[in-house]
Amino acid sequence: MIGFIIAGLVIGALARLIKPGKQSLGILATLVLGLVGSVIGGTIANLLGTGDVWELNILGFIVAVIASVLLIGVAEAITSGRRKTAH
Repeated sequence: MIGFIIAGLVIGALARLIKPGKQSLGILATLVLGLVGSVIGGTIANLLGTGDVWELNILGFIVAVIASVLLIGVAEAITSGRRKTAH
């Protein structure tokens, strides 16, 4: 479980580094998006037959980072939409 949380933080942090621009996400949001991205990456790797959902492998890691980058983009779009309507 601790390894899963650390992997989520690493994946979330890498996704934030890859995504251009400044993100207004805290460490908790980074963790959650990294965890969701890692589950997506593990699921896709499992569907492709390269490993289990909860197993760390290179394809799952790459897909997890890509999924997290996309999730950060979605989270930014949602939060910026809320800020625009609040002003």
